[in-house]
Amino acid sequence: MVKALTFKGDKKTKKRKRTKEDVSEEAEGGGGEGSSSTAIATTTTTTATTGHGTDEPEGWVTMEAQEELVGPIMLTFAATKPICLACDATGKVFASILETIEGENLHTAEPLEVKQVWVVTKIHGSDSYSFKSHHGKYLSCDKFGILTATREAISHEEGFIPVKTEVGGWAFQTAREKYIGVEDPKSGGTIEIRGDAEEIGFCQTWTVRGQAKYKKKTKKEENRIRDKITRKELEAQAGVKLDDEQVKKLKKARREGGFHEALLDIRVKHGKHDKYAY
Repeated sequence: MVKALTFKGDKKTKKRKRTKEDVSEEAEGGGGEGSSSTAIATTTTTTATTGHGTDEPEGWVTMEAQEELVGPIMLTFAATKPICLACDATGKVFASILETIEGENLHTAEPLEVKQVWVVTKIHGSDSYSFKSHHGKYLSCDKFGILTATREAISHEEGFIPVKTEVGGWAFQTAREKYIGVEDPKSGGTIEIRGDAEEIGFCQTWTVRGQAKYKKKTKKEENRIRDKITRKELEAQAGVKLDDEQVKKLKKARREGGFHEALLDIRVKHGKHDKYAY
């Protein structure tokens, strides 16, 4: 469930249990634009305890793997003054100065306003990702390299391919095989962000900040995929038919350690011992 966007310094309020009357009023009122724009992310840096008694990390962390590019994110850059990619209500894309940051360390940056947050989603059937702004429009790059956020639907111009850079950051390739980059005058002028860079360099390298709960989720999914094994695969390794209790025991050992020892016990029990195995 997406949580409401909050900022540092805000007072925490206790949630009131929703009633049927509340649901009816929301259905009649239609929610409105403001409700969707403020339900993007949470920036609290503490841990929240769920009803099941487990601690779920909150706040913003640096996203390092492509699988972690999901949900609300910030695209930050080490300009003369650290900035992030932002857009206003008209869809104008600009460099927003980061204020919620420790010194110039991009790995501590958090959003101060919803205009600094984008919701990233992988586009089905492609290597591209879309970036939705706080007002529900998609980031787009035209043939001149001008970035805007005015499109209501996704076409090829709204797709960007993330590329991991040699220094550990991210570059984003447009549909025309150019890159989103920053033009920093360093002399007090206006910082510009364009999508027409020919190659990846320092000015095209971004640090992506996202919510900790999504990073945790992807790690859980990776562990789940790694731990998943079928009865048929276990029986092939054991060389014998297994009963339900043996399958359960082997799966537990695979998760917690000692899998090969447990497998060897079963092989020995069924006369499948090989002194060269395991």
